[in-house]
Parts: sequence; C-alpha cells; structure tokens
Amino acid sequence: MTISVFAPASIGNLNVGFDVLGLAVKPIDGTLLGDVVTIESATENKLIVIGEFANKLPGKATDNIVWHCLELYNLALEKAQQAVKNVQLTLDKKMPVGSGLGSSACSVVAALVALNEFYQQYFDEKTLLFMMGQMEAKISGSLHYDNVAPCYLGGLQLMVPDKQLISQSLPLFDHCYYVMAYPGINVSTKAARDVLPKQYSRADAITFGQNLATFVDACHRNDKQQAFSVLKDVLAEPYRQHLLPKFIEAKDYLSAQGHLAVGISGSGPTLFCVCDSLEKAQDSALWLQKNYLQTDSGFVHVCQVDLTGAERLPA
Repeated sequence: MTISVFAPASIGNLNVGFDVLGLAVKPIDGTLLGDVVTIESATENKLIVIGEFANKLPGKATDNIVWHCLELYNLALEKAQQAVKNVQLTLDKKMPVGSGLGSSACSVVAALVALNEFYQQYFDEKTLLFMMGQMEAKISGSLHYDNVAPCYLGGLQLMVPDKQLISQSLPLFDHCYYVMAYPGINVSTKAARDVLPKQYSRADAITFGQNLATFVDACHRNDKQQAFSVLKDVLAEPYRQHLLPKFIEAKDYLSAQGHLAVGISGSGPTLFCVCDSLEKAQDSALWLQKNYLQTDSGFVHVCQVDLTGAERLPA
C-alpha cells in the first residue's frame, strides 16, 4: 500500500494576527504549492528526500523534520500500546525553506497525515494537530499553530487559548485573490523573530487588539471592506521590512493600485497582496515577477483560499 499526502502553503500572521491567524492558499493554475509525503511499508524505517528544494535540507535523514515526525508518531503508538511498523517515507520538497509560506509546516503536516492514513486514521484530528504543534515548536523554538492549523485544516484559522480546540475556522470572503511573490531568497524564522522588540508600547498593544477584534467581527458579518481596512501589521512588519529587499517599494506600488491589503507572509520574504478581481491579481503578478523576484528560484502565484488543507492524493 502506497499513500501520498499533499499539504498546502499558508500565510502566517495575515498581517493583523501575529501568531494567531493563518490562511491556506492554492494557485488557481493547479500548481501544487506545498509538500508531498509518500509512505509505504518497508523492511526498515527509511526517509528519501526529492524535489526542487531537497538540497536545502539537512543531508542526514535523521536530521530531517519528517524523520522526527516519524519518531513522534511511533512514540505515540507505543504509548497507546499499538504495534509499530517499518515504513519508507519520501518527502517531495516542493516548498522553499525560509520562504514565509509555512515550508516546515507543509513537511510536518504532510508527514503526520500520511502516517495517520497509513495507520487507518488511528489518532483523531485534535491529537494530530497537537503533534504538529510540537514539531513546529521544535523547529522555531516556540509553540504557534498559525501555519500548521490552516495547512492541515484548510481555510482561515484563528488560534484560540484553549487546548481542547486549538483553532477555530473563520468565515471567508468570496472573490478574493491572493498574489504570492517569493523573491528567491531566504529569511530564517529565528532571525525574523530576533529583530522584534522585547516589549511594545501600550498604543501598539491597543491597536493590535482593536484591529484583530475588528477583523474577526467583520469576517462574521461578511463586511469585506471593514475586514481588509484593518488588515495591518503593527507588531512585526515595521521591524522586519528591512530584511526584505524591495518590499517597501513593492508595497507602496501595490497599495497605490488599490489592493485590499499588502503584507509579509509569515516571517518573509514572501510578499502577499489581496485583490478583489482576477484581472488586478494577474496584473500585480506580472509586476511582481519583474520587480520583486531576485533569483531564478523565485516565483509568483495567483492563489485563492485552499478550503481543503492536507489531502490524500489519488493513487
């Protein structure tokens, strides 16, 4: 039995929700923007890494996050007194590392969902999501679900301070396009966190809370204009934008074109902008292709929300 699972890219933070909002996205042209993990029975545990960005990962299999996912899942099986089988995992690394698109989350989610499918969905959704959070914390040094939750569950996810829920889906707006521009350079999550201040002013704290609350309220009232009017980042973007060459110029240009929002996806360097028409999204994609990309590995995709999240691919 061979099982393949795809896990999609995601926008962490979504400007207004630092560490508490995440949105799964998929290119409208059908490109698999995310990672694929394939699992099959084997005589011994083995990990193979292929794909465009495989050479950006540790050369030793036991240093790969997918291998750590296997260890975590097997430990959970042992604690549940379930038989553990040997498997071969193949990671097709389609996502650039340090891109701000939830690259590590894609690998983690695809691996754990594939393992769970192999074991006939032995663990429930909440248990699996908790494992995903553990793996993300192992990578970034802090526990946050804003990439793994939308990557796994799809849609727009709000992280809640309740371990029994972890995240809640928020209503979405129709006819929105998300243009994702990865310039082809890397920004480590740790480096992006290190530039943030240790403390924030009372004014910033109030603005952050007010914007996030207004956004969530507007989502539930289907008020697109108000929702996107507060989609602003006061906690991270002011301190991170200097890490992203050409970001400020690109944001100024795109904002002048009347986009609903422009921001940094996750910790960068990917830029995202939100459009309410396909024509405007395609025009912006062409401009970003010419003016934001910096290496041959960069790319631009016009996306919509991925409502499915992680999914088992047809055999």
